[in-house]
Amino acid sequence: MPTCLIVDDSTVVRKVARRILEDIDYTVEEAEDGQEAFEKCKANMPDAILLDWNMPIMSGLEFLKLLRAYIGGEKPRIVYCTVEHDIGAIALARKEGADDYMLKPFDRNSLEAKFDLSRIEAA
Repeated sequence: MPTCLIVDDSTVVRKVARRILEDIDYTVEEAEDGQEAFEKCKANMPDAILLDWNMPIMSGLEFLKLLRAYIGGEKPRIVYCTVEHDIGAIALARKEGADDYMLKPFDRNSLEAKFDLSRIEAA
């Protein structure tokens, strides 16, 4: 089974995303901030990451830069998730290594589409 790390400071978002991703056959881990996520990635690099943009301790952008510079950090498919439809922030995230983005609140269909297993397996 592919693995996904959900990185979000919202317990509710993590719970909802976990339920959806497990329904489509992902093994899921969670982190509350970028620092915790980076430690989890160093221990066991996931196949995919759902990454919140605004978090305490280490933001999504800081995590993204750190992970992509880390050995093996180029591997995961990263979908960054934000409440703002800011083209500049989206472009910056893509420049720093995000593979895709989605807006909050998300629904089951949009999350499933972003984490379609054929995308992960093709990478």
